[in-house]
Amino acid sequence: MTSPSITSATAISPDSVEIKWSNDQSSVFHNIWLRDNCHCEKCYYPATKQRLLNSATINADIGARHIEVKFPVLEIVWNQEDHKSSYSFSWLYLHSYQPRLVPVDEKLAGEKTILAQKLWKVADIKDSLPAVDFNKIIDSDEGSDNEDAIRDWTLKIWKHGFCFIDNVPVTPEDTEKLCEKLCYIRPTHYGGFWDFTSDLSKADTAYTNIDISSHTDGTYWSDTPGLQLFHLLYHDGTGGTTSLVDAFQCAKVLKKNHPESFELLTRIPIPAHSAGEEKVCIQPDIPQPIFKLDNEGELIQVRWNQSDRSTMDNWTNPADIPKFYAAIRHWVQIITDPENEIFYQLKPGQCLIFDNWRCFHSRTEFTGKRRMCGAYINRDDFVSKLKLLNLGRPAVLESI
Repeated sequence: MTSPSITSATAISPDSVEIKWSNDQSSVFHNIWLRDNCHCEKCYYPATKQRLLNSATINADIGARHIEVKFPVLEIVWNQEDHKSSYSFSWLYLHSYQPRLVPVDEKLAGEKTILAQKLWKVADIKDSLPAVDFNKIIDSDEGSDNEDAIRDWTLKIWKHGFCFIDNVPVTPEDTEKLCEKLCYIRPTHYGGFWDFTSDLSKADTAYTNIDISSHTDGTYWSDTPGLQLFHLLYHDGTGGTTSLVDAFQCAKVLKKNHPESFELLTRIPIPAHSAGEEKVCIQPDIPQPIFKLDNEGELIQVRWNQSDRSTMDNWTNPADIPKFYAAIRHWVQIITDPENEIFYQLKPGQCLIFDNWRCFHSRTEFTGKRRMCGAYINRDDFVSKLKLLNLGRPAVLESI
């Protein structure tokens, strides 16, 4: 980003430095914070972007022995070991905290523009389902001139919450290769890459032929899977239709129509478990609410699975109990509204990948033999690839 120049920098107290900018703004930085963020070769390893300095060794009363503006950097010599630190104007301006000179929205402007999500209802998406081609993905290599297919794939998943992949060979081996083109496969007690039928080989309703209502996977993990990919390899019966719901869009409706229900679902913790397997009883270390908000109050995750909810017997305020059941009635009415739930018949040769933090999926009851394969992918790994491919490494590194 382009920043103004520094016109002066002076120690204004024993513990702080004030910087005046050419646009008549000013910033105050604590000495200990500046020293902690020195990026010289003794304090920071540029090849790995990791801190070398032990922050606990900085004197609490550290002060600036000498301050000098040398365009385009500010140099400070500290009174502890005469250490010299150098800070670029742009870095100081971007990370100014007293006051914040670059608003969060502006700081993330490129991210918010390029990575803007498109919330949808059925009418918005049914005639333009996001899709990419398997062969283009497989032939695409990161860091080369032909990485566009993977970049496009990550962006479609992020913007819409899901994406189809067409022309996939109907084999588990090729499906696994597709998953690994995106990110590492996440192993769980179900295995790494799955290849399964409705034989209850795992004690979970996914391994049956019964109807499964809209949900997210893994509410019983603290670290919920970020993405999930399915490939229907074979089905000789009827039914088994999949549905998708944009839970972020539905949460927006709930907040507008039933604000008290939305608020309650942001704070009531929901215990969950996976306990069908004889040697497994997985529960999150801290139960989380259905809606997870960031520090700015924006929705970043929906955790919803009626099947895996444990007994709720730990209520801070018992008066919340009837309010909770009223809230989930409001919620289920919205997520099952035909305006919001799109149904799609999966078919061999076409994979579906979706954001498990945003999109609900379901499956209707089916007959016959049905063979599926797929995998989980961690969210942090996916978001890393999404940002690096679509924003560029320099922009990503500038903000850290």
